[in-house]
Amino acid sequence: MEELKTILRDSPMLSVRERDEGKPGSPYTYLHGSSGNGNGRSDGRQDDGNPNRTFSTFKPPFDASRSGARFSDVTSIQQPSCVDSSSPIRADANTNRLPGVRAHTHASGGSWAETGAPHSDNDSVDSIGNQRFIANMEQIKQQIARENINFVRFEATDLHGVSRSKTVPVRFFHEKAVYGVPMPRSYLELTLSPKSNEVDNASTANFSGDVLLIPDLSTFRVLPWAEQTARVICDPCTVAGNPLRTSPRLIAKQLLAQLQGLGFSLHSSFSYECCVLGTPDRIGPKTLLFPATTLLSNHDLPFFQQLVDSMYCMGADIDSIASASGPGQMEINLRPEFGIAAADTAFTFRTGIKEMARKYSYIASFFTDDGLYNAGVLSHSLWDANGRRSLFQSGEKASELSEIGRKWLAGLLSHSAALSCLMSPGLGCRSHIAKTIKDPTLMLYATCGCNDNSTSYNIKSHGGRETHIDNKLGSAMANPYIVLAATVAAGLDGIKRNLNIESGVNKAPGQQKDFAVPVKLDEALEALSEDHVICSTLGEPFVQYFIAMKKFEIETQELDDERNKCLEYFI
Repeated sequence: MEELKTILRDSPMLSVRERDEGKPGSPYTYLHGSSGNGNGRSDGRQDDGNPNRTFSTFKPPFDASRSGARFSDVTSIQQPSCVDSSSPIRADANTNRLPGVRAHTHASGGSWAETGAPHSDNDSVDSIGNQRFIANMEQIKQQIARENINFVRFEATDLHGVSRSKTVPVRFFHEKAVYGVPMPRSYLELTLSPKSNEVDNASTANFSGDVLLIPDLSTFRVLPWAEQTARVICDPCTVAGNPLRTSPRLIAKQLLAQLQGLGFSLHSSFSYECCVLGTPDRIGPKTLLFPATTLLSNHDLPFFQQLVDSMYCMGADIDSIASASGPGQMEINLRPEFGIAAADTAFTFRTGIKEMARKYSYIASFFTDDGLYNAGVLSHSLWDANGRRSLFQSGEKASELSEIGRKWLAGLLSHSAALSCLMSPGLGCRSHIAKTIKDPTLMLYATCGCNDNSTSYNIKSHGGRETHIDNKLGSAMANPYIVLAATVAAGLDGIKRNLNIESGVNKAPGQQKDFAVPVKLDEALEALSEDHVICSTLGEPFVQYFIAMKKFEIETQELDDERNKCLEYFI
């Protein structure tokens, strides 16, 4: 009680600046209640004589008010399987801390699992986190004022990799950045069924409740294709302040933190195939879409140019773009980046191209159906922790993997059965896999090779890139955060167990028959459930949700309305 009294006594109040009378959409500003100097006025009003809106430094009420988790609580997202995924698991030794009031450190990178803070000095860690949060907020507020931003979109990825967001007026941005944005949990952990959007799972007691979207301030960007609107990517947590253990982005950040702890970093990029099609009057089973790629390449240069320029402004740097083999199909290659930024870039691109295409009366879709397969490739390499030296590079020949690279590749091969359903999750993806085997009694095998695009894992060392591996098990429908996390989980296991693939690498792809990949989705899901390494690394709650969601899709695959709804969801 004494601690509570102290917190309440010391907590400053938030005051809101009045609306600028000359600009009906101009943002509010939150001020520290005791601040009477600096850039802002002590009465909380904006100086109407200043043509440029400025923001004074805001000090949060107190660090524990921000819903979230400290680093010491999320070094491992996995918890005992007997514990409900929504129950608060506390590693706090201080029993006087109020339930549900957790200290949340807003680092400059916004990463819960990547800030290597010492557990013994939480006060100093919280202080550093507050200072970074204040500095980031100050920069963002100045950008909001400079570019006259009126709305901010808080985005998070659902299990399918589709953006789920809430847009708030900019006058509420600071409040939402501190306390988080409530969102129904079912928006992120969902099936595609309008009748049953709750996964049949014992650990979904609070499925219908809310989660909080905690923004990663380093991802704040102004949307070039939306009027006076910015976006920020968020990490979800429960209302009690615990990380949502089914969040693909949080799981990916956890795996990257493990890599960093072992002295490694991941340098990766995504390459996608997607279809750009003419917009019909409606979407349905009988809809005929006409290809627009030829128009794009030869006649509609404004769309092509704005796509590349806008993505560059958003941090999604497109390396190249070209027509692919299918009708209206394009191949887009993104530039490689370190850490979670690669998946953030892919997530940004997948959402952005859909929105931009609609402005030009096109439809951009990553959906894979029986008739057309959109591939999704993760090109990646392992570097030292500082990102200065590639660890896949062999000193003998540029095309050869180093010893640690071979162990990483061995991990990918040995877990290919489980990875296949995480990276090719759609029923149409599996239909494409089945078509590659003419005889249904034959098995499909994961293979590797050097500069061989027919293999599952293609080793490349040309085009100005360092030696890297293309993980080609994936389709464009896969969630990029899940693809990144699963790849790291498998590769890291190969390093930890010192796996060896010398015999397989020296064989032609057609002779590599050591690692079978299930053709049917239900068999791939069974392989995932039996892969204890992948399950424990990604976390049992996530794997259970993923499997239950996919089983429901299998049950309803024959229904035309389900197929049509799925198509609309992914475009």
